[in-house]
Amino acid sequence: MLESEKSATFAADFYKLKEKNRNMAGYLSGDSRKVTTHRLIEMKQRGEKISMLTCYDYSTAKLMEEVGVNTILVGDSLGNTMLGYEDTIQVTMEDMIHHCAAVSRGLKNTFLVCDMPFMSYQTSPYDAVVNAGRLMKEGHANMVKLEGGKEVCPQIEAIVKASIPVCAHLGLTPQSINALGGYKVQGKTESDAQKLIDDAKAVQEAGASMLVLECVPADLAAKITKTLHIPTIGIGAGNQCDGQVLVYQDMLGMFTDYVPKFVKQFAGVGETMKKAFKEYMEEIQSGAFPAEEHS
Repeated sequence: MLESEKSATFAADFYKLKEKNRNMAGYLSGDSRKVTTHRLIEMKQRGEKISMLTCYDYSTAKLMEEVGVNTILVGDSLGNTMLGYEDTIQVTMEDMIHHCAAVSRGLKNTFLVCDMPFMSYQTSPYDAVVNAGRLMKEGHANMVKLEGGKEVCPQIEAIVKASIPVCAHLGLTPQSINALGGYKVQGKTESDAQKLIDDAKAVQEAGASMLVLECVPADLAAKITKTLHIPTIGIGAGNQCDGQVLVYQDMLGMFTDYVPKFVKQFAGVGETMKKAFKEYMEEIQSGAFPAEEHS
C-alpha cells in the first residue's frame, strides 16, 4: 500500500473513531443529537448551516426543540418583545435568568445561548465572570453572549478561563445604540470594515467560540466568516455566514408595526392569533362555546 493510501486509510479510520466516541458521549448524556460547541464548529467545517432563533419561554422552546433548531438565543431583545421596552438597555440580570431558566426547561438537545445584559460585563472582567456564572448556574445556559470587540477581550478571556463558552457580537450592537446614533448598517466604510475584521480576529483570539454579525454588508460578513475558524451567525449580514438568527416573533409575523428589512416572515401568526381571539369572544357572546362536548 502506498504511503498516500495509508494516510487516507488512517484519516478515514480516525474520523470513524472520532464519530463513534462522539456518539457514545451523546449516548451517555442521554441523546447523541445533543448540540455542543464542538458540534457547531464541526458544522462550520462541513459547510453545514447553523439555525438559531430567539426564544424566551418554555412552550416555544419545546416547539423549536421538536423541529430540531440547532441553537436558541435568549436575547436581551426580550426587553422589546416580551417586556415592551423601547430598547434593550433596561433589561436586567434577573430578567435574563428568569427567561433563560424557563427556556432551558423545554430543551434536551438544543444548544442554549443567553445574552449578558447591559452593564453586566462592561464594568470589569470580575463582574463579567460573576454574571456569566449566574447565567450558567441559575439560567442553565450553555454559552453566554456579549457585545463588543477589542474593548471586551479582557472580559472574554476571563469568562473563558472560568470554563464558560462565549459568543461575541459585532456590527450593530443594540446595547451601544446611543453611541452608534441609531439602528443602521455597520462597516460600510473601508476603515470601519477593517475595524470589524480586526475585532473579529481579536474576539476569536480571546477565546470566543462563536460570533454574531448583525447588520454588516454581506461581502464583509463573508470575508470575516472565511477568516475565522469559529462559526459566524448572521442577522442582516447576507447568506454567507455559517448560520442565521432571527427574532422568532419577527419571522412568524406576530407584529406588523415594524418589520426590519432583513426579516422574512415565514408565517402570519399574528393575524391567525387575532382571528382566534375574535372567534373565541364571539362564541362566548353567542353561547356557542362551551358546547355540550366541552362540558
